[in-house]
Amino acid sequence: MDSPRIQRALISVSDKLGLADFARGLIAAGIEIFSTGGTRKHLETEGIPVRDVSEYTGFPEMMDGRLKTLHPKVHGGILCRHDNPEDMRALAEHGILTFELVVVNLYPFEATVARKDVAYDEAIEKIDIGGPTLVRAASKNHAFTTIATDASQYSEILEQITAHGCTTLDLRRRLAGEAFAHTARYDQAIAEFFAGENRVGPFSGAVTTRFTRKTVLRYGENPHQQAALYAQSGASGANIVSARQLNGKELSYNNLLDLDSALGIVRQFADPAAVVVKHNNPCGAAVAATLAEALQRAMEGDPLSAFGSVLGLNRDVDDATAEVLSAPGLFVEAIVAPRFDPVALRILTTKPKWRNNVRLMEVGQLGPSPVHWVFRYLDGGALMQEADVLPDPENLWHVVTETQPTDAQSADLRFAWEMVRHVKSNAIVLCKGQMLLGAGAGQMSRVDSTEIAIKKAGARVEGSVLASDAFFPFPDSIERAAAAGVAAIIQPGGSKNDPAVLQACNQFHLPMIFTGRRHFKH
Repeated sequence: MDSPRIQRALISVSDKLGLADFARGLIAAGIEIFSTGGTRKHLETEGIPVRDVSEYTGFPEMMDGRLKTLHPKVHGGILCRHDNPEDMRALAEHGILTFELVVVNLYPFEATVARKDVAYDEAIEKIDIGGPTLVRAASKNHAFTTIATDASQYSEILEQITAHGCTTLDLRRRLAGEAFAHTARYDQAIAEFFAGENRVGPFSGAVTTRFTRKTVLRYGENPHQQAALYAQSGASGANIVSARQLNGKELSYNNLLDLDSALGIVRQFADPAAVVVKHNNPCGAAVAATLAEALQRAMEGDPLSAFGSVLGLNRDVDDATAEVLSAPGLFVEAIVAPRFDPVALRILTTKPKWRNNVRLMEVGQLGPSPVHWVFRYLDGGALMQEADVLPDPENLWHVVTETQPTDAQSADLRFAWEMVRHVKSNAIVLCKGQMLLGAGAGQMSRVDSTEIAIKKAGARVEGSVLASDAFFPFPDSIERAAAAGVAAIIQPGGSKNDPAVLQACNQFHLPMIFTGRRHFKH
């Protein structure tokens, strides 16, 4: 089937970015332009000849612009099949012209309802009717009609028209798919607006998410699983999906999970901080006066597990930090940081043995976590919850034992409490000098997690503090911690056996803080 020569274009857009230049190109190619309302006035102001749709249809715009293009003389010219004699006879009989190009983008509904002060009636008026109808008609008839819904498409369309007088079927088919995605997103935004009227607390009556594929990954968690990375519409702030990769191999599915975890951990600290993540759990972390010192101490937390890990840093990587990373025998898979200064980047891409392979990810200035809601998909549905990213108010904390923590212990307890929320439950961490010494993660028994953390800490456990993500159901973990040399404990409290747990702490002269809030991470 031959591609029809483009003789006429119907243009009706809200976003006029790049429109004038595009329209001039169409006129230069001998294409007649029809338009409506504000678009027509914009083109006329730019000195571009344009025919008024109302003049062509013989039917005026009315109802404050609600009714403009919903007319057989418009849609007949868009929907006609050029190789169908009956269609073409109907056009001739009723004096209908063909439109081989339709250029439409829709009323700014999303931008309007995003305003906090928007009135309900104003939002309703931004629900486009004629625009989506034009888009759908042109997209359905993409065998003969070219549809443009975004300024980014203008140059390719104009290039083909200039060269051939028409567009290729492959381009029209792709543009049709993009157009249907455009109207689907638009309808989805409207549906979300109305669902918001049916809220229970912060939860809408329906939740939809929009993602755009960014890249196809080599594989998923395992080589036999396919995977891809998608960007969420409207996501903002420093995040790993929009990070800029400066060096290294292609990112894997597991790299991305670990980088996201590493970024989430270090962004919560005001002082220079570094974290070492392995299999989505922190195995080393520290804060210090400088980033280089924090990184050195974080790597010392669990050197064995740190091999092949992912690192998160909350300051720009300087030459001193890069030198720490270049130490002999050190191997990491990926590093995420706000920025890498030129000297550090040169060191990291020339000095270490892994220089060509390590993935260096730059996310820009860190701020509070932009994540507000998280989803977990189930077979047949999904769970939605508030993200556990806000710091706990320390004014709710209280010491519940006879022994009070020292100032140094209090600082370590705060650090340990920030760390434990990032470890898979049941979670126990041991810290000293604001450095992670050992973590027990993902065990079915809190006693097992405690013993693993003690084993990881080794001789360094003496004088350390312990944090637990949830309450202790029995005093057995307290007894093991005290025997190992733990000096203070922080936990949510709330068990019916709290009295027995406190009795054990008092017996061993261990200060304990109740926070009143748990941090399970399943």
